[in-house]
Amino acid sequence: MTAHVAVFDIGKTNAKIGLVDLATRTEIAVTTRPNRVLAGPPYPHYDTDALWQFLTDGLRDLHAAHGIDAISVTTHGASAALLTADGTLAAPVLDYEHDGPNAVAAAYDAIRPGFAETGSPRLGAGLNVGAQLHWQFHVDPGLRDRVVTLVMWPQYWGFRLTGQRATDVTSIGCHADLWNPHTGQLSSLVDRLGLSGRIAPPRRPADLLGTLTPSVAALTGLPATTPVATGIHDSNASLLPHLLGRPAPFSVVSTGTWVVVMSVGGSAAMLDPARDAMINTNALGQPVPSAKFMGGREHDLLRGAKPPAATGADAARVRDQGIMLMPSVVAGSGPYPDRAMHWLPGPPDDAAQEVAVGYYLALMTAECLSMTGGHGPVIVEGPFARNRHFLNMLAVATARPVLVSPSQTGTAIGAALLFADTGNPPPQAEIAPQPVDPTLLPYAAAWRERVGRGN
Repeated sequence: MTAHVAVFDIGKTNAKIGLVDLATRTEIAVTTRPNRVLAGPPYPHYDTDALWQFLTDGLRDLHAAHGIDAISVTTHGASAALLTADGTLAAPVLDYEHDGPNAVAAAYDAIRPGFAETGSPRLGAGLNVGAQLHWQFHVDPGLRDRVVTLVMWPQYWGFRLTGQRATDVTSIGCHADLWNPHTGQLSSLVDRLGLSGRIAPPRRPADLLGTLTPSVAALTGLPATTPVATGIHDSNASLLPHLLGRPAPFSVVSTGTWVVVMSVGGSAAMLDPARDAMINTNALGQPVPSAKFMGGREHDLLRGAKPPAATGADAARVRDQGIMLMPSVVAGSGPYPDRAMHWLPGPPDDAAQEVAVGYYLALMTAECLSMTGGHGPVIVEGPFARNRHFLNMLAVATARPVLVSPSQTGTAIGAALLFADTGNPPPQAEIAPQPVDPTLLPYAAAWRERVGRGN
């Protein structure tokens, strides 16, 4: 029986390794480090050597302290690894925030499939994996010939652990331009990029990727028979416990560097790719209406790591004086990509800023939920589940029950559930729905009215 699942969770800002007890659906231990980006050459890229050291050290320490029965990997989207015949990287793994691909955007737009095929919006920099690849092949003409296999970011680490190559449908189906969520097959872009036959076989995240190589077993002290799941995109890891154990309709709000909204069983939505709406592919291979904005990055730009300090009086002052943050703090993505942030009526003091930022993030999230046609309860995963201003406003702005997940990392439980018995749905452990404060209704209405006017 699988009891303890080690989860390697690479977010855009931080990497984590934790241990989940499947019997209780709880996290026993979590260790975190920054996900450092190296400046180059040849371009900004992820520090794979440091991440590998962190992973193997973490596996060794967790196994010595608690025992590990299985390993699962979950990562942010918009990243892929290009492998040579001997398994080394054909090129460093590009940081998707690098703006290099913008230099050849017109040429890429001429070959990329439309939204109707991929459910993928056109995003800036390297947020579309197809745009990354197109640019990398442009600046390094010999790269395409060196590539034998493309794997998505979770499967790169699975490959390092097991020697087996695959892709998972949730990662390649995350605004990569490489997947058709309607047919469950690779998109026409794969052939146009010259990569036909070189995308590792797509699998569902819970499929067994393999077991540890002898060298990894020796390095970590784990048995070579330790199973490794194919792996999963982090937002879909947050969705999975609810997908397995909750009747539709519902929506999940996965928060981290990105706030990703996924609605299951809602009304038909006319998704607008210009507003960062898209179709994700869930762990069961099904299309899911989704939308996103860079909420965690926006929070950190404004608030950093300041601990909560605002009082109820500060919240009342924000409400009564109409202190508002208008979109967008990070331009170029989200439901208002062309707006520039500004404060109304002017820059606030620190306590008022704390409250107003929470309200702003909730109102942006509510707009994403509306765009995806969501109904039923809203489950908040990750750091924003501890932000009371966010939760209070989200309950008001959505007029839907808002529930909070108790998970520390927002994704670890879902990633561990790749090893769960799907015939035994996991229990739902949220706290009671957030109370609705009717005094916030005029604030939400005023914010929306101003956004509608474009000011």
